Amino acid sequence: MEETIKGIKIEEYNYELPDERIARHPLADRAGCKLLVRRRDGSISEHVFSEIPDLLPDDAMLVYNNTRVINARLRFRKGDGGALIEIFCLEPIQPRDYAVSFAATESCTWLCFVGNSKRWKQGSLSMEVKVGNKTVELFATREGRDGNASHVRFSWHDADVTFSQLIEAAGEIPIPPYLNRSTEASDKDDYQTVYSHIDGSVAAPTAGLHFTPEVLERVSNRGIPRRELTLHVGAGTFQPVKSENIGEHEMHSEFIAVSKDLIKELAQMSRQVIAVGTTSVRTLESLYHIGCMIERREWTGELPQWYPYSPNHPGLSVAQSMNAILQYLAVQGSDVLIASTRVIIAPGYKYEMVKGIITNFHQPQSTLLLLVSAFIGGEWREMYDFAMAHDFRFLSYGDASLLL
Repeated sequence: MEETIKGIKIEEYNYELPDERIARHPLADRAGCKLLVRRRDGSISEHVFSEIPDLLPDDAMLVYNNTRVINARLRFRKGDGGALIEIFCLEPIQPRDYAVSFAATESCTWLCFVGNSKRWKQGSLSMEVKVGNKTVELFATREGRDGNASHVRFSWHDADVTFSQLIEAAGEIPIPPYLNRSTEASDKDDYQTVYSHIDGSVAAPTAGLHFTPEVLERVSNRGIPRRELTLHVGAGTFQPVKSENIGEHEMHSEFIAVSKDLIKELAQMSRQVIAVGTTSVRTLESLYHIGCMIERREWTGELPQWYPYSPNHPGLSVAQSMNAILQYLAVQGSDVLIASTRVIIAPGYKYEMVKGIITNFHQPQSTLLLLVSAFIGGEWREMYDFAMAHDFRFLSYGDASLLL
């Protein structure tokens, strides 16, 4: 199976996306967008997102990603009026833990993309940052490379100021590159879900942008549980598949965290799990395969890209997999599973955890479109044709779909 899936040609997941169908800004009413519902029998209908509490199955459990987008884009200028150097923070290196790195005082090191890199060959960059009633000088020093990215050490001489405070004051929200515009003041709120509270992403889990407190309350009033997990979205989410076959595409690693309490609930699987967004899907499905690796004593902290398709996969039940994780956490003395995942979900993948997906409409030839096709089969094209014919808006700030 693995070789068959690796041989999938990405051209088969192409479609024409006119520029005018890309939503550059969200609607003023988050829940007022269009919602396409694709049911189990393949039927498709058009709704408004605010109707979604009534469209979910009675025995649903809604699971969403609570990650918060950080002001990951920092702009330094060399000397007086020199070259503009853009530093895009991707993930922490030292300290490695996100929370610890954000709480760091005086210094921390991050993996970063560096724009206009050729103009920064040596030395430190600096900028003055206003934090509360004080001004702090922030320095950036390049300390090596990692593929296309660099290790950048940030330092400042104030033990009362954290890195989180500095990037909140000096950085910008990194909106998707395909929006072809600069970050605007409105993006600070528009590009966060209403339930975001764990700092770490450089891109929003955009399916969740449609939820409002009122819609979430109506979900709860129907007796549908709402649960959270964390996946910090990396810049790789925007990376197109450039190879002819998907087997040559390298997936990016992303940080995930899932509580022991949620894993206990999933072990029972008494409800249909409806995942909000592809990031929640990746986390939940990764969880199953992590449990399988733990059971086989193969777990090293990161789920490999092609593990689900391995001929040596044990194929445990969901309960067996979740219980393996719970036993692992008991030994570790931890209430949260912390891991990384590189999994690719492509046609031929067998979904183990997720019974429904709330998601937006994705870029042509993207791994996210592969994930959708893996869920509903070749009918993804019929669904996208329907969305195009009915004036749906596409990509991050666009309209939504509910796939059952």
